[in-house]
Amino acid sequence: MGGLVSLLPSLYFVRRGLRSRGGKRARVSVLNLYQAAMGKFGLTVALFVILFVTVPPSNPALFFVAYVAAQLMHWLTPWLMRERSTPRT
Repeated sequence: MGGLVSLLPSLYFVRRGLRSRGGKRARVSVLNLYQAAMGKFGLTVALFVILFVTVPPSNPALFFVAYVAAQLMHWLTPWLMRERSTPRT
């Protein structure tokens, strides 16, 4: 459940934030990113509330560990992929 609470808002952010690309409409792109970030935050809070009201987790510590682990993967994946893509000589 913690992973889903992390994953769903992230998918929303990607879909909403990358709606318009290109250098011609930079102001619109920045606005979309700000709106996507606010929507991601709101969706995260809503999912936390919905989850804890409807299905209280049996082990809240495990839920938060799963949530934090999923969040860390967003940050660590580029670093881990960079390490693998460099040729070893």
